[in-house]
Amino acid sequence: MTVPGYRLHHTPVREQRSGMATASLVLGLIGLPALLLCGLGMVLALVGLVLGFVAASRNAGRGTALAGIVSCLVTLAVGAAGVFWLLSQAAECADPERYPTDADRQRCVEREFPFARSGATPDAIP
Repeated sequence: MTVPGYRLHHTPVREQRSGMATASLVLGLIGLPALLLCGLGMVLALVGLVLGFVAASRNAGRGTALAGIVSCLVTLAVGAAGVFWLLSQAAECADPERYPTDADRQRCVEREFPFARSGATPDAIP
């Protein structure tokens, strides 16, 4: 019971922290630049997505878990777009009508994917 005219003071309730929610957010954010490392970011984002859903279902760190889920989904979308682009470029180089010989296809691959060039090409050997 309180005295009339006085109100009880309640401390604000802080959101319960969750290690899984934080890990989900960190993995989603680190996954984006890690996409450049042979798609490692996709694996990190998948793990982060699972952790985010588990943390959100336990109602622990729900806001952080939601941010982690969103960042993981963005990373997966960017990674999927990159994989789609790479596969479409590779399919173009595999077209036998445009590139009838193996040498033509190899030149296409070297032109489209400069990071895939070998150190010694058959043309460079005397």
